[in-house]
Amino acid sequence: MKTRVALFALLLMALVVISCTATPPTLTPTTTLSGGPTSEATAAVTEVPTPTSSTFTITDALGRAVTLSHPPERVVIAGRAVAMLADAAYLFPEAIERVVALSRTSQSAEGDFLTLVDPNLEKKIAFETNVGAEQVVTAQPDVVIMKTYMAETLGKPLESLGIPVVYLSLESPEEYQRDLRILGQIFQNPQRAEELVGYFDARVQNVTQPLQGFASEQKPRTLLLYYSDRDGQVAFNVAPKTWMQTIMTELAGGRPVWTDIELGSGWTKVNLEQIAAWDADVIAIIAYTANPDEVVTRLKADPQWQVMRAVQEGRLYAFPKDFYSWDQPDVRWVLGLRWLAWRLHPDAYPGLDMMQEIRTFFEQLYRIDANTFESRLLPLLKGDLK
Repeated sequence: MKTRVALFALLLMALVVISCTATPPTLTPTTTLSGGPTSEATAAVTEVPTPTSSTFTITDALGRAVTLSHPPERVVIAGRAVAMLADAAYLFPEAIERVVALSRTSQSAEGDFLTLVDPNLEKKIAFETNVGAEQVVTAQPDVVIMKTYMAETLGKPLESLGIPVVYLSLESPEEYQRDLRILGQIFQNPQRAEELVGYFDARVQNVTQPLQGFASEQKPRTLLLYYSDRDGQVAFNVAPKTWMQTIMTELAGGRPVWTDIELGSGWTKVNLEQIAAWDADVIAIIAYTANPDEVVTRLKADPQWQVMRAVQEGRLYAFPKDFYSWDQPDVRWVLGLRWLAWRLHPDAYPGLDMMQEIRTFFEQLYRIDANTFESRLLPLLKGDLK
């Protein structure tokens, strides 16, 4: 018995000595700058990935903090005015792969502009403009993008189902800067967002800098009229003070004459007597579903329009368009701004080649090559571009 106790005591002492002299393995990965071998213990540690969270938060156009559990791979664009949202989203190359569904709208009988940008567009889920939450859910979205005014009718029902919703506005140059950065977060490409913000800002500066110092009397009294002939009834309309059409006119060095009447929250119909009373220096006709060139040709032949000073002085113009009109808060608003400033102040932009401006716009923003431009876009261009 004494012998067993002695042996046990010796064994215990040996274990204590070993534990005191052994060096514990390090848990801090090391980098061998010389490129030499590392110890087996260190190599094992460096192979274990460090746990990281892919959760991130986006502050949308309504000031809401929207938390996404991971970078969205399935993006849906839904509701009204989807064309403007989609045109902005497709400024990011990632949209081609990640946008899986969108409502289809078009102002052109020629079809959807995005078919020039996304070869797989026709294979993607197509929603109606009045799509409901139960239909959007079938696309299994990681995030849904929609206009701010869709919050009550479509946004809240989706959020109640646990679907993240990000709202964009895109109604003014300032909002474009903010919302492009939001899209940069969604598509995980902030560098592209900053490039786009810089592009739009530079185009605005190119317009406004030559007009600095212009007195009020040097700015033509300008009238932008939206022409519609729905159900065979011709009507002319003017935009609210806060809309892009009014902002564009002011940035282009014009004085919008229509802001002296009571305006609603949407287009306000005006009659011919009011148009004549404004006696604008320049009138530009906007036509979304009609051909603005044909509309202007008819107006110039109308005796009621021939007495107007803008017509007599040759300053009744067709606002340009391709798939979409350039007056609205689509990405084309910078083209519309450039064109309007050139028409209002031609001497301020000597040597401006409007056709080259258009080519550069579609090449830089949408990567549309020369052949596609010539065959698909150029035939659709309308308006007083020469």
